[in-house]
Amino acid sequence: MSYFSVQKISKSYDEQVALHPFSLELNQGDFLAIVGESGSGKSSLLRIMAGLEVQDSGEVFLDGNPVLNPNQKIVSGYDEIKLIHQNFHLYPNSTVEENLSRPLLHYEKSYAKNRVEKLLKILGLKEYRDRMPRQLSGGQQQKVAIGKAMSVEPDILLLDEPFSSLDTIQTQGLIAELKETFLEMGTTVIFVTHDLDDALRLTDNLIILQKGKVVQKGTSRELCEAPKSKYVARLFSAINRIPERDRSYVRPADIRLRTKGGLLGHVVDSRFLVHFNSLQIRLKDSDLVWEVDDPQRKYEIGDRVYLNWDEHKVMEL
Repeated sequence: MSYFSVQKISKSYDEQVALHPFSLELNQGDFLAIVGESGSGKSSLLRIMAGLEVQDSGEVFLDGNPVLNPNQKIVSGYDEIKLIHQNFHLYPNSTVEENLSRPLLHYEKSYAKNRVEKLLKILGLKEYRDRMPRQLSGGQQQKVAIGKAMSVEPDILLLDEPFSSLDTIQTQGLIAELKETFLEMGTTVIFVTHDLDDALRLTDNLIILQKGKVVQKGTSRELCEAPKSKYVARLFSAINRIPERDRSYVRPADIRLRTKGGLLGHVVDSRFLVHFNSLQIRLKDSDLVWEVDDPQRKYEIGDRVYLNWDEHKVMEL
């Protein structure tokens, strides 16, 4: 058995299935991202993993020992497994240092002090140690929340959409910083999110969850190049349906723009993006409008253009 093992756990609410039988195996120090839309069962899954919710079936093991649910344990939850939400759950009238110290009140004083000092340093919070949560940015508050969870040195850290209240720039920087922290501490991390870009900033090890079911798992390259459904394919980019071909699609980046030869269309819109223009092209004799990348920024609204692609880039979905 691996270090952290989830074996066929399932969950329903009022006869509505929230999570179909789900299993995973992780080694110590592994990172995993679970990606899915709202209502896909992500939060229920994490709460069961943390021993905070009762599953209908299945078992969870940490280092060979069962993780007991609230029906099996007087005080639910474990110091070894910490769940972090998008809501920071900080003590509003306590300083950063006091928030980090709270979970360590029953620990030996010198250990608690050294642990807090280490977390302040690792998380870049030393200069904010005497500030109240309301005096911090959203990103700093999330760091304190994560530091609070990590104060008792958990073996497993479960992140439930923890960056959804932050802006994109804050999120990108914070994930990069936290990844270094998790690696340094050897923490096993499971990160659930609806945002694939956020997931990929932490790890390339992915599980895609839809309506409580695992629809695909693998690396980003495997999922992007060989998606098993339109849902998975669209996580990576728009997809364009090829006319008169059942279930055949091609990505915007895989289409070549030519002045002759190929599928004829007209540019109806153009958006300037960082690395290319994104064109909207209406296909001739069709009601389809394709999204196509124009890396040379060559075409303008109203231009006639021909579209080509390599057949091995076509996805059958």
